[in-house]
Amino acid sequence: MFRALLPVRRLSRYHPPQPQPQPPPGTGAAPGSPRGPGLTPSVPGPAGNRVLPLWRRVAVVAAVSAAAGAAWLYLRQEKQRQHRLRRRSELQALALGQGDFHLLDQTGRARCKADFRGQWVLLYFGFTHCPDVCPEELEKLCRVVELLEKEAGLPPVQPLFITVDPERDGVAAMARYVRDFHPRLLGLTGSAEAVRAAGAAYRVYASAGPRDEEGGYAVDHSVLIYLLGPDGLLLDYYGRSKSDLQIARSVRRHMDTYRPLG
Repeated sequence: MFRALLPVRRLSRYHPPQPQPQPPPGTGAAPGSPRGPGLTPSVPGPAGNRVLPLWRRVAVVAAVSAAAGAAWLYLRQEKQRQHRLRRRSELQALALGQGDFHLLDQTGRARCKADFRGQWVLLYFGFTHCPDVCPEELEKLCRVVELLEKEAGLPPVQPLFITVDPERDGVAAMARYVRDFHPRLLGLTGSAEAVRAAGAAYRVYASAGPRDEEGGYAVDHSVLIYLLGPDGLLLDYYGRSKSDLQIARSVRRHMDTYRPLG
């Protein structure tokens, strides 16, 4: 028998594909990349993807914050300035304090409003027999003057006290009363008509109450401290709720922004 000569087919052994080695994280090499581990792409990415250094980012944030703060401060100061101008216009429209007065100080010297032109003035209306309100407000007024005196470069403020009770507050009574307050405090009095005219210029309300058995009486009156500028016009006023520090800050702002009329 002849054995048929057939080609012998060899069966090759199956070899599964070997996984490609992955580059370490952060090398930027893609799978299958011919670059070795630790190498980064040679072509930089788009400029928009670049990250600014930390110091530059901090500088940008600081510059933006400073600009925003400056804008806020300017708007705040401008708002305050507009408020003061509007308040001054309203006071001028009411014609408060634009009249003159002719009174006597505690030494008997004749005084008129023109004597105080060119000066800053804090003015209060009251009476020497007032048990508590008038002394408290005059003490507050004098503390304001002292606070402003401590600031170098500010012009002096003249404190004034005008009585609403001329019957009992003559020159001698005013002299005894004002010596317990600031040494530059002037107490002004005069005839009933002159005192009434001075109060009317500032729309001061004053009304004497009924007399007791000894002839004493109280005087009901408005309680305000008036600020007059160097031109003699009323710039502002302060009620009992305002502290000495608040009034001093307000007076200082008026001094900083003052512009004479005309």
